[in-house]
Amino acid sequence: MRNLLNFIVKYNYWFIFLILEVICFILLIRFNNYQQSVYFTSANVVSGKMYEVTSGITSYFHLKSVNDDLLDRNMVLEKQIANLEKALHDIKVDSTEVSSIRMLKSDDYLLYKANVVNNSLNHVDNYITIDAGSSSGIKPDMGVVDRNGVVGIVYKTSPSYSLVISILNSKSSLSCKILESDYFGSLKWEGGDTQYAYLRDVPRHAEFKLGDTVVTSGYSTVFPEGIIVGTVDDMYDSNDGLSYNLKVKLATDFGKLYNVRVIARPSQEEQKEIERITPSK
Repeated sequence: MRNLLNFIVKYNYWFIFLILEVICFILLIRFNNYQQSVYFTSANVVSGKMYEVTSGITSYFHLKSVNDDLLDRNMVLEKQIANLEKALHDIKVDSTEVSSIRMLKSDDYLLYKANVVNNSLNHVDNYITIDAGSSSGIKPDMGVVDRNGVVGIVYKTSPSYSLVISILNSKSSLSCKILESDYFGSLKWEGGDTQYAYLRDVPRHAEFKLGDTVVTSGYSTVFPEGIIVGTVDDMYDSNDGLSYNLKVKLATDFGKLYNVRVIARPSQEEQKEIERITPSK
């Protein structure tokens, strides 16, 4: 305390000078219109810059929620585009019918948000772990997608996590079709390049071309029809020569997975139950 008093006494003339300067500055602005205008203009510029910086920081921390919203909207738009392309290909509908298809709501399935917390790419059987489980309503055999396309199928769940069989897994087999012609086959990954898988058993009379879109067929209980899988990149004859094998460039970049969505179909259990029932011999 004594040191503080000594400091104030020693430099008292500087404190008096600063106080007088502040008083003069206030009087100058208070009773002179020009100086007052300059002060408020400068203050507005400074405060504007501060608000701009604050807004930028706030926006940055809200990017995750914005990205989640965009991902949800992208899923809906993707479904609408698939419906439109199919309707236009059929060419049996007028513009009124096409508009009604575009406005269809995807109320045949629910979406659960999740983030990837673990992902493997360099194994024969690759799995993905996401941070949502049974307590969030997720169950085995639900489909998983990201903003680009199909990711895999839920294999096991715990209350807070789920293990997903990636498309990049030897055990994965996905029913897909060529959007432009509706011919379908089974999609499997054969190891190696994570950008490509193969659509097998496509009929010899199937009509397709390189660049055609490959989507889920809707013939399984997991994925609804029309979810993007990739595009036709090349074609080969099958070993028996009775069908084609198509090389498909996957839409999903498995090296950049983070935000995903789990698809729940309310009718899934009913369909699985009826398919378990076989006619007695």
